[in-house]
Amino acid sequence: MSTPNTDEIFKNVIAHAKEYGFVFPSSEIYDGLSAVYDYGQNGAELKNNIKTYWWKAMVQMHDNIVGIDSAIFMHPKIWKASGHVDGFSDPMIDNKVTQKRYRADQLLEDKIAAYDAAGQTDQAELLQTEMDNALKAEDLPRLRELILEHEIKDPLSKDRPDWTDVRQFNLMFSTQVGALADDSSTIYLRPETAQGIFVNFLNVQKTGRMKIPFGIAQIGKAFRNEVIARQFIIRMREFEQMEMQFFVRPGTQKEWFNKWKETRLQWHLALGTDAAKYRYHEHTKLAHYADAAYDIEFDFPFGFKEVEGIHSRTDFDLSQHQEFSGKKMQYFDPEVDPDTNKPYGNYVPYVIETSIGLDRMFLLTMINAYKEEDLSTEEKQDSRTVLRLHPCLAPVKAAIFPLTKKDGLPEKAREIMDTLKLDFNIQYEEKDAIGKRYRRQDAIGTPFCITVDHQTLEDNTVTIRHRDSMAQERVAADQLDKIIGDLVSWKNVL
Repeated sequence: MSTPNTDEIFKNVIAHAKEYGFVFPSSEIYDGLSAVYDYGQNGAELKNNIKTYWWKAMVQMHDNIVGIDSAIFMHPKIWKASGHVDGFSDPMIDNKVTQKRYRADQLLEDKIAAYDAAGQTDQAELLQTEMDNALKAEDLPRLRELILEHEIKDPLSKDRPDWTDVRQFNLMFSTQVGALADDSSTIYLRPETAQGIFVNFLNVQKTGRMKIPFGIAQIGKAFRNEVIARQFIIRMREFEQMEMQFFVRPGTQKEWFNKWKETRLQWHLALGTDAAKYRYHEHTKLAHYADAAYDIEFDFPFGFKEVEGIHSRTDFDLSQHQEFSGKKMQYFDPEVDPDTNKPYGNYVPYVIETSIGLDRMFLLTMINAYKEEDLSTEEKQDSRTVLRLHPCLAPVKAAIFPLTKKDGLPEKAREIMDTLKLDFNIQYEEKDAIGKRYRRQDAIGTPFCITVDHQTLEDNTVTIRHRDSMAQERVAADQLDKIIGDLVSWKNVL
């Protein structure tokens, strides 16, 4: 079996995700909706397990971090205060020939990646520097010049394009609130979840009696009018974020920034991913509110892309909401400053943000787990497609197979399943030969398959087969709860 290249792997992962119930194009029977996807039965389980892993690591394992769930709709002044109304835009460029629109900086980033892949590192570094300088200066004409100088083609048509000027395009979705058009007001679907945390800072601090430093975490949907529909679920109009805002005393932000930067990378690596697949990327152009920013990037088949951002946001957000709302967003710190021998007193806290895209983490997990394995021997040709998902993340923890459909084996298999299904997501399968059933479960990442045979009726033992090694062992059926529980326990990663 030949080894597929990176483009083939990515296409195969997308096809696999649909075929096995992980991700479907949204509204597919109506020819779909660009840059919108639905999660199928196995995708929903995997997604929920990733969320659980994040929530346990960020909230459950920290006694000074709590979680909230804020509304998608918020007062429109919030987005004025945050700067989204005036400044939430991307530099876009159109191809007049194909009528397709692209982010200018992403076209250049793809060209840089192509130079790197071809070993032209000097050209890659030069283009990176020139692009960074243009972005810092907000020099949109220069971005177009770079696209022309490097002869960048339309990514979809591959033809020589006729590029327009580069323009800024606002990414927020707006809608109307109110029964009558005359009385309605414009509000926005939130483009990020962070602001829901900031406007609830005092509510959480007071009701939870939280002391600085403390964090507020949230998992929720966000919406951006992304005009580029490519790379599957990397860029979507409706997506999910897992964010934590950590409030600290001014002057301590650098220490906490470095701590969270390291902590978040370890969270990724705890799943067993090759460390070489990850890298840090320091922001050369900082947002106006930040004094430090790093991305954690993963090596996807199409190059390194951001999965998580760690940002030192200073006191910008709380100060802006204090100004626009007229309400004090301060914290009284009773701890004594050793330099003055007095309490630190009132101040607007600084914020360290960790923000991870759940959909990107989902795709990363699928790509990292997807394997096409040649199992051929001298006697016969054989292969399998398997998702080597960490057992904690696997959508189905175990599958139970009666060896045949008779002799009371299905009844015994379902009896065993009933003892396990409250604690684990279990599937029952009796169709086809055992080998075919193994292959189906391998394809969705099920770590353990349990076969009930005639010996089970005699001594209440079953065969448990391990996905990764394909090794089989005989165990007591009444020990399955402990065996599976130990193997899929969150203690293995936290």
